[in-house]
Order: sequence, then structure tokens, then C-alpha cells
Amino acid sequence: MALKLHTETLQPEGRQVDSGSSPASATRTKSSSTVQKWRHLAMQREVIVLLAMVLFNLIFTPHFWSLQTFNVNMTQVVTIVIVGIGMTLVVATGGIDLSVGASMAISGALAPMLFLNIAGPGGIALAFVLPVLAAALCGVFNGFLVTRLAVQPIVATLVLFIAGRGIAQVVTDGSLQAFNTPAFQWIALGKVAGVPFQVLLMLALVALFVWVVRKTLFGQYLLITGGNEKAAYLCGVPTATIKLIAYTLCAALAGLAGLISISVNSSSDANVVGLGVELDAIAAVAVGGTALTGGKAYIGGTLIGALIIQLLRYTLLAHGIPDAAALVVKAGIIVAAVYVQRRSR
Repeated sequence: MALKLHTETLQPEGRQVDSGSSPASATRTKSSSTVQKWRHLAMQREVIVLLAMVLFNLIFTPHFWSLQTFNVNMTQVVTIVIVGIGMTLVVATGGIDLSVGASMAISGALAPMLFLNIAGPGGIALAFVLPVLAAALCGVFNGFLVTRLAVQPIVATLVLFIAGRGIAQVVTDGSLQAFNTPAFQWIALGKVAGVPFQVLLMLALVALFVWVVRKTLFGQYLLITGGNEKAAYLCGVPTATIKLIAYTLCAALAGLAGLISISVNSSSDANVVGLGVELDAIAAVAVGGTALTGGKAYIGGTLIGALIIQLLRYTLLAHGIPDAAALVVKAGIIVAAVYVQRRSR
């Protein structure tokens, strides 16, 4: 199943070549087939890396085969995948979002203030809805800077990367918000048929956005915009609107990830929530095969990339290598992934 996820990019339908076809048409068909084979091979490469890491841990890491270890790795990868989905959409347009961690912090700061001060189901409902909407507004702000003021994405999102976490700290007066609210925390701690609900939610979002990218007009416009924005605009594609939606969805998904993060920890600390998630998300996107230059969106690849990043972190920690070293390794992985992408063009 995973080996077929390479089709999540805009591709022309295969054309039949009969005896009357021109040599040029046959050449184009052969070239298209070659490109598809390379894409298929690229996805195989990521799957092979993932399987190799699993095999290494099965042999050399004690207790890796236990159900507890599996659940720990799956639950820790959830926030990376959810943020990575949004990052994939933004990167597909040729942009990048450095403010996803700040969006998580803002969402995580607002939720406890709502359900701790508003009793009953109404407070719980508002704690799910309003923080995600607040995070989405951060995405609207980013999209406005990029599309209307023509600010470079890395600069535009750097604004909230710096200010967003400060906003979360101001809202909470810099204090830690601890809580024990099972109704709210069920999103992270609840289980369905023994499977953590957050894992099921992650898989549902992956399936949804695979469909969005592959089957909807928005998905086609997203890839066209990232491939050649000027040509897309001249062809009537609302490129500014598409980019604005991409940044909004990215921030909203980061807000959802923030709710899951604070639910797992039973506390919200604006200094910690979402810290460093930008690097994890970008690494997952790059390792998953989405070109950082835009025009491609491999949602399934991002899932595989996130699993690789999480397994790498787990492997390093399990073998006594400090977590700080994982940052250096992840940065190296991004460089390697970009290099491989350039070589495979």
C-alpha cells in the first residue's frame, strides 16, 4: 500500500500508443513511464530505510518488539505527522512555515483557559474549537504576508515564529497550566478497540489529505501553483487563494497537534509546547520525498518520513546518545534528502 503513494502528485493520464502514433508521442510516453519508475523507486527507498531501521532495532535494541514500545513510538509520531501534513501543503506551493511550533503553543495555551473556566461539555467543546481557530488565524496572517505583501515565506513565518510563542506566554502570564480533565484528554489518551484514538485520528487525516491532493481541484491547483506559479496564474488558477488556504490549513493542523501535545502531558507550558517541531516536520516532508522547491505533495511519504525521524530519535536514545545529538542528525538528514532529490531529477 505504501509503495503506491507516489501517485500523490499531478500526473498526466497515461496515453495509449497505437501503430499510427508519431515518434514524438511515443518518446513522450516512454519519458513519462521513466519518470514514474523513478518516483516509484524513490518511495521504495524510503520504505527500505524504514524497514532497515526497524530490523536494526529488532536485533540490537532490547524490548523493541514489545507492544509498549510500539505504542510509545506511534503516539510520539502523531504530532509530527499532523504538523507534517500541513507543512507538506505549504511546501507544495513553494513556501515554508516556521511558525507551526508557535501555533501549537498558542492553541495549547488557550485550551486549558477555556475548559478550566467554563464548566460542562460547553467548555470542552470550546476548548477544541476556539484554539484551532486561533491557530488558523495565525495561518491566515502568514498567508496574507506571503500573498498580499509579497513577503518571502521564510521571513513571513519567522514573524510568528518569534512573536507567536511570546503571545502564548503573555496569555498565560508565563505560568504552567496543569490539569486532569479526562473528557478533554481523551483525544490523546482515549482508545478505540485497544488502539490509541490519536493514532486513528492521524491515519484518518493522512487518508483525507491523500484524497484532497490526488482527487480534488484544490489539490491540482496546489501542485500547479508550486510547479510554476506565474504560468498557473496566467491560466486562471487563483494562486493567492490557494496559498492562503495552504497556510491556514497548516496552522490549523498545528493547532490540533498542540491540543494533543498538552493532553498527553496533562499540562500546558508555552515555553515547551511545539518547541522544535518545525525541524521535525520539515525533515519528515523532505525525507518523504516532497520537493522543498514545490510542485509535489507526498502525504503518504510524509507519514513514512515522520516514522523514520521518530525511529531515529528512539534508536539514538535507546543506545545512550543524548537527544541533543538527534538535532544534528536530523539537520543532516534534511541536507541528504535534498541532495538525493536533486540527483534524482
